[in-house]
Parts: sequence; C-alpha cells; structure tokens
Amino acid sequence: MNRKAIRNEKDYKEALNRLELIFDAKKGSKEGEELDMLMSLICNYEKELEAKFFD
Repeated sequence: MNRKAIRNEKDYKEALNRLELIFDAKKGSKEGEELDMLMSLICNYEKELEAKFFD
C-alpha cells in the first residue's frame, strides 16, 4: 500500500487499475484503507486536471 501522489497520466492509469482490483475491499481492512487513499488521490488529481482545463 505504498502509494504516492498522482503526478501524471501514467500514475493516474495505474491508480485506476489498482482501484478496480480492490474496489470491493472491506472497510477497515488493509485493502479497504488502500481503497480510501486511492479514491482521495484520484479525486485530487481529477480536480487538478479540471482546474487546468477551465483555467
């Protein structure tokens, strides 16, 4: 579960692929915690992209 910030399209696609694999993880489990973190990282990256697009 050693994730870093999503800085580019490659990181983004890797995060989405991992999210798909662990999507049904149980809350509170190791994968559940990773899922929460990935969702936050992906959301933040998408907000940054949106801001750049509409800037």
